[in-house]
Amino acid sequence: MKLDVNVLRYLSKEDFRVLTAVEMGQKNHELVPMQLIDSISGLKHGGAYRCLKTLLQHKLVHHEGHKYDGYRLTYMGYDFLAIKALVARGHICGVGRQIGVGKESDIFEVTNDEGEVFALKLHRLGRTSFRDVKSKRDYLGTRSNYSWLYLSRLAALKEFAFMKALGDHGFPVPVAVDSNRHAVLMELVDGQPLVQIRELGNPARVYSTCMDLIYRLATRGLIHCDFNEFNLLVSEDEQITLIDFPQMVSVSHANGRELFERDVECIIR
Repeated sequence: MKLDVNVLRYLSKEDFRVLTAVEMGQKNHELVPMQLIDSISGLKHGGAYRCLKTLLQHKLVHHEGHKYDGYRLTYMGYDFLAIKALVARGHICGVGRQIGVGKESDIFEVTNDEGEVFALKLHRLGRTSFRDVKSKRDYLGTRSNYSWLYLSRLAALKEFAFMKALGDHGFPVPVAVDSNRHAVLMELVDGQPLVQIRELGNPARVYSTCMDLIYRLATRGLIHCDFNEFNLLVSEDEQITLIDFPQMVSVSHANGRELFERDVECIIR
């Protein structure tokens, strides 16, 4: 589903109250019944129902009426709540073109009031199977019940925390600006993914930099777990920036040795 931020202009405060009510209701309900949405939103005289019709029209919520009757947020509805929060905090004022798409996220250019351009990463777990996600994400624990929105929020929180900590300790990562729900706002790095570069001017130096990064992470007790050509950005002067951190684990992880060796192999091959 394509993100259409123009819809934001046509949503009222009441629409967002109802959208937030559905989000709050999903903490304890897979499908949020109309009665609970009414109660949480506090709108009178059928106001919540009218807003739900608008939200359904723009595909911000989904209605099911088979086994149970209720509503749930779509990823686009979650996008709008996160973007609205970042706008309210004064970090962004506009969303531009999509600059990246992956199995588990979409990335957009965004701007602030000063005209500065940033990258906004929206996590979208659920494009791959739960088994794939569980095998890569140690924060799921033994949970068998889960919401993709909730897991995407956890991924964003973890990524923001790691990116901020790594940046504070001098690692070449994007500057972490803010996070809300499943969204991470960060510096827009001037570089291309290594996988898109056909020829390097100094491949030996780039190789050495990558191996040093893996070693430095390990000395800090961390393993990236996805250290490959898709998550390494290379600038014009061949400086390396490391991205994508939700899957990072401690060196004390049960499979730490295997995960570390896999990262090394990705660079050697």
